[in-house]
Formats: sequence, structure tokens, C-alpha cells
Amino acid sequence: MSDWPEARSDRNRRNNQYGGGNANAQPEGARVMRQVRRPASGGQGGGPRPTAPPYGGGVPQQQGYVDGQGHGNTGYDDGYNTGHVYGRPGGNGPGGPGGPAGQGPRPNWRRRIKWTAITLVTVLVVTTVGTYFWADSKLHRDVDLSKVIDRPETGAGTNYLIVGSDSRAGLSAEDKKKLHTGSAEGKRTDSMMILHVGSNGDTLVSLPRDSDVEIPTYQGAESGKTYQGTGRHTKLNAAYAEDGPTLLVRTIEFNTGLHIDHYVEIGFAGFANIVDAVGGVDIKIDQAFKDKYSGADFKAGEQTLNGDQALAFVRTRHAFAASDLQRTKNQQKFLSALAHQVATPSTVLNPFKLYPTMSAGLDSLTVDKDMSLWDLASMFWAMKGVSGGDGTSMNMPISGSTGGNLVWDKTKVKTLVNELNNDEKVTVSSE
Repeated sequence: MSDWPEARSDRNRRNNQYGGGNANAQPEGARVMRQVRRPASGGQGGGPRPTAPPYGGGVPQQQGYVDGQGHGNTGYDDGYNTGHVYGRPGGNGPGGPGGPAGQGPRPNWRRRIKWTAITLVTVLVVTTVGTYFWADSKLHRDVDLSKVIDRPETGAGTNYLIVGSDSRAGLSAEDKKKLHTGSAEGKRTDSMMILHVGSNGDTLVSLPRDSDVEIPTYQGAESGKTYQGTGRHTKLNAAYAEDGPTLLVRTIEFNTGLHIDHYVEIGFAGFANIVDAVGGVDIKIDQAFKDKYSGADFKAGEQTLNGDQALAFVRTRHAFAASDLQRTKNQQKFLSALAHQVATPSTVLNPFKLYPTMSAGLDSLTVDKDMSLWDLASMFWAMKGVSGGDGTSMNMPISGSTGGNLVWDKTKVKTLVNELNNDEKVTVSSE
């Protein structure tokens, strides 16, 4: 008895329903089988029909999905036979709304931008904090201003005493020869400036090293003993040579009435290293001059000075008639140019130049125990502002000389000190 029905109803014949039968003694062709599509080469009219694979041979690769209504998806069976999972309606795979067929999900750009911004901010914060602690650890806070006695009252604004010393510490015999520093023992002050930072403009006042001053009663920095003043007059730089920074501060406060809030000192080697680290300093020299003592040999005009040349420029005094006063003007001019050079984008935005410059500067500075990096930054930007014309740059007013020492103009100095103490706009001129 045949397994196939001998006939089927007209309804089934019309609708091609699966599971029906016909009068033939073999199965229906792929034309009406569910999920099977007849190969293109096989026709209904006599071509070879597909044969079943041998037992255990697996399922033949189907060409596509065709339902009983003639609808199909020619790519469905690839995944069906290989076990791959494809997108479903409502999903993000191929065929779903999350992306076109054959592609992955669309990138979430808002999420990417957010995490990129978070990463950049985190790196910036970590770098800034790390740089702060690194820089702070390099400061040499060796000067204790609490040892200065009988101090004037603190005025408005902030007063920095900036000192350039002739210390040869750390210099080899070859360095001393190249920099024309000589080999004198100890250290003295080659330059002294008071920088007043206030709300009515910043003021930079140079104190000539040959200024005539009185050495007052003071407390020894090392011994702690009190040394009574005798009315003795000497050059200002002798105070530093006698008992270091604290006596220098005490002498300046006693002779001016200004309260010094912070102390900053730099030596020969440190000064040259900073200039070299920043790549040299551009400056205009008004007139040519030579000095065999400092090694200076300059032509007039715009030029870039390296560390050795810069040190010779700020130390030269024998090439000028008014030796000490002209030197203080050159020092102010060069320090302003240096501050401007350090603050340029080519230095600030270039870590390969910024960090060596910061390292050279911080390694070379000696400051008071209460000096913070913010104080140092305030001083630096004030000097840059003075060089840009936002403040006043001057010498201490001079009225004459005695015994080779320069005598301050007492009337002008009193007015100047009063204006600085009250943080008023400076009206005094050193001319």
C-alpha cells in the first residue's frame, strides 16, 4: 500500500498546502515544499530533480526561505544552517532598526565625546597637580624673615626683594673662566630690586649696590646674637656680605620704611641656565659697548643673547660713565625681556621647553620660608606686566654722592615709600 494519498482535493491543489498529496508515487517537488526553492536549472518540465543525500550526510544547503505563499528571504538559510544569530525585529543587528543589513550598530557619538572630554579633563587635572607638587618641591626656602627685628608695619600690596648675587657656588674653574666671574670667596649682591605688586599698577625700583645706607641694630642669622647699631654707613651690598639676606632685608627696611614681604635670590650659574633653557632672550641694545671684566662685547641693535652673554650684559659696569645706575637700567631691561620671553606661547605651550625652563629657574632660586608658588607666579607676572608698559620701572632717586657712595634723595624717597605703602599710583621720578 502506498504511503502517499492517491488524490487530493481541488482546494488543496489550488492553495498548494503543505502535507497534501497527488496521484504520483513519489514526493512532491521543491515547487510546493515548504522552505525549499527549486534550483534555477531544474524546471518542471523534465530536468533532473534533486535527490536526497545519503543517510547521515546531513541537511543539504538550502538556497533560501520560501513559504507556501511565495514569500522568502534569500539570506535567511545562511544563518540557519551555520548556527549564526541574526538580528530580529526590534534589535540592533542586520535587518533590525539599529543598522542596515550586514553592518554593526551605529556608534554612539554623544557617549564617545563625553568620555573623551572626561579623559582629557582628568589628564589635565592630574598633570597640573603633579606639576605643582614637583615645582613646589624644588624651591629652596632657606631665608627666615622671622629673624628680622624691628620691622615696619605691613603696607597695602606686596613687596618682593629680588636679589642677584655673585655666588660662584656650583661653578667649575672652566665655568668661572667662561662666565668671567672671577674666583672671589663668599657672595655679594650684584643687583637689588624692590617689586611692588598692587592694585594701582606694579612698580619696579632698582637699588644701586653703591647706595649709601646705615647698618642698624640687627640679630645675627646664624648666632642669634643682637648686634647694636653704631650709625655706621657703608654701601648697600656690604650688608649682604656681612650677614646675608636677613641683614640685607633689615637694612633696606630701616633705611626706607618699606616692609619686605618676600625675598628671592638667584646666582650667576642659575641666571645663565634659565636664559639657555628658554632658548635665549631677544633684546635691543641701544649702544655698542665692551667690558673686559664682565666679558661683554656687544654691537648696537636687536639681538638674541645666550646665557653667557646675558650674564655679561647685566653685570657690566666699567663700560659706562654712570656705572652703577646704567647697570641697574640694563638689569631691569633684561629681566623684563626674560619674563616676556618665558611667557610666550612657544615656551608655555611646549612642554619640552617649559619644563626645562621651570626646572632651571626653580633650582636656581633661594626664597623665604613663606614663599608659595602662587607668590612666585604673582611676582613673575608683575615683572612681565612692567615690561609690557603696565607698570613703572625706575631707580631709587639719587641726590648726589659721598665717599664714592650714592646718596638717596630723602624727599623723593619719602614720597615714593608713602605711595607704595598706601598702594597709590607712583608719581615720583628717578630722573
